[in-house]
Amino acid sequence: MQIGNFDLTKDGTYIIAELSANHGSDITIAKETIKAAKKIGANAIKLQTYTADTLTLDSDNEDFIIKGGTLWDNKKLYDLYKEAYLPWEWHEELFQYAREIGIDIFSSPFDKSAVDFLEQFNPSAYKIASFEITDYELIRYTASKGKPIIISTGIATIDEIQDAVDICRSESNHNIILLKCTSSYPAPLEDANLLTIPNLAQTFGVVAGFSDHTMGVTAPIVATTLGAKVIEKHFILDKSIGGPDADFSLDKNEFAEMIQAVRDTEKLLGKVDYSMTTKKKKSRQFSRSLYVAKDIQKGELFTEENIRSVRPGYGIHPKYLKEILGKEAEKNYKFGEKFSHILIAGE
Repeated sequence: MQIGNFDLTKDGTYIIAELSANHGSDITIAKETIKAAKKIGANAIKLQTYTADTLTLDSDNEDFIIKGGTLWDNKKLYDLYKEAYLPWEWHEELFQYAREIGIDIFSSPFDKSAVDFLEQFNPSAYKIASFEITDYELIRYTASKGKPIIISTGIATIDEIQDAVDICRSESNHNIILLKCTSSYPAPLEDANLLTIPNLAQTFGVVAGFSDHTMGVTAPIVATTLGAKVIEKHFILDKSIGGPDADFSLDKNEFAEMIQAVRDTEKLLGKVDYSMTTKKKKSRQFSRSLYVAKDIQKGELFTEENIRSVRPGYGIHPKYLKEILGKEAEKNYKFGEKFSHILIAGE
């Protein structure tokens, strides 16, 4: 599967810098964030396309007041989304800028009108946010556009995940990426349950990845070792910008550290390889082999005292020791002489 020019089967882990609300209501900050994401090696920048009115109602009813121990407790949903949203009139400039500097860009639509709006920019993918996984008609409509569809599974039951996958496939869209996600902000490490990542891939027959809300960079590294092909994390140019997502976002230096750690992890994982490389062959000089440990006269018996398995490894393999012991020497041998072949008297 490809997202833009990135091939998930051979190009490694696709790293998404989530802009989210980290734009400070200033398009210049948004563009500088995109520029920084490109500079530190992110593969993509992701926007969120909604308005407060497409997400919720401007209601003072108790149901619309945030509670439950979040960063935004006692705030009205409408007010939070009004503060956080990225103006739709910025999209064209941001898409154009990202493409000019060579970083992939796409967005999370939060209703059908957002999908219709984003289609004019021909995004390389679409992302369904965790809290939207129960909006089956949004998933259906988004999947129908034929772009790779990335779905966070943070609040979903296993049946809802299956429903989302089935909906995409019913629209002939098989380019599905499921992201393990813990929908807490920030997410405690003990709630990450990253072993779910390979299980997502196996259970649903899709590409699996990780949308991370934990603090720090440990979780993305572990996710990479477990086969995550996509890593998404909130990115902020500088935490002094503030905003609803600043506390659980990585700044430029932290995000760069994460990217480097993921790339180093990919190198460490490498591939399954039992081949005898040039480096391995060279290192075998430090392995053991058979050497003469004491002068031996022709006709004398080979014993554990005069033939030993020692370093270096220029002689014959130690596995031949038992075959040699007790046989007569066919010639004279000097102390320190390597056995390079088996020559037994009378053979």
